[in-house]
Amino acid sequence: MTDDRHGRVLVGIDDTSHSRLALNWAAAEAQVNGMALRIVHSVGPGPEIGYDETGAGLTEQVFQAATGMLEDCRALVGADHPNLPVDTALVHGNPAEAILDSAEDADIVVLGTRGRGGFAELLLGSVSLKVAAHADRPVVVTRGDTERATGGDIVAGIRDDRDEPAVRFALAQADRRRATVRLVHAWTPLRHAGLVVPQVDDVDREQREHAQLLNRAARVAGDFPQVHVATELAVGSPASALVEASRRAGLVVLPRHPAEGGLGLPLGTVTHAVLHHAACPVAIVPVR
Repeated sequence: MTDDRHGRVLVGIDDTSHSRLALNWAAAEAQVNGMALRIVHSVGPGPEIGYDETGAGLTEQVFQAATGMLEDCRALVGADHPNLPVDTALVHGNPAEAILDSAEDADIVVLGTRGRGGFAELLLGSVSLKVAAHADRPVVVTRGDTERATGGDIVAGIRDDRDEPAVRFALAQADRRRATVRLVHAWTPLRHAGLVVPQVDDVDREQREHAQLLNRAARVAGDFPQVHVATELAVGSPASALVEASRRAGLVVLPRHPAEGGLGLPLGTVTHAVLHHAACPVAIVPVR
């Protein structure tokens, strides 16, 4: 039988339950998008990794545990998706860097949320955070209700006119899932804050400007005529609006702007907040 699948979903796994959620989501994503699945596990460097007496390679015990984990994951995917092409890869080095290197021929990278320890990794693992911040392709961080992966609405957070790649990603996902796309943009009239009472005309004009931004973002929906698109303009914190929208969504899509956090930080405060608190998986899409 000829396999007409194209593209690949790459999922990074370890031995945590959060990794298992990522595996399940990645397999469903590959299935619905007609892609193949690659399961990647990284070993080392670290004190918990055993090497032979020369330091040149893994001990047999570590190698068997790692390959066994990969084969177990392959079997789990095969049981739920018997026709899905799956391959595995055991890679060496820093986990985040190893996954970034392995993702060169992947269309989407999928990772779990929790790290192995330390207060800094309590909510979002440092590996997931680093990959989401530096990958040159979409990265999905699974969290919340992954059961809605193929059924819930897709929320796309709109920041400005550069966000078309993120909107197109959301529309393409919705087209395959037969889902609705909700374009969400939030604004706060900060320039009117202070002792001076804002003029109604000024606030109305600013609101119209933000509504026009949403309308411009929705124009590319013409390339996806089967997808229903709704626009939502909220007043208040963008992070709060997106987290709230995630409660009724199967996926939240956010654009990643270059060094958007300032001081050279590749992820901004809104992205950080949504990654940590969303009620569903979050896709980070790099934009220029």
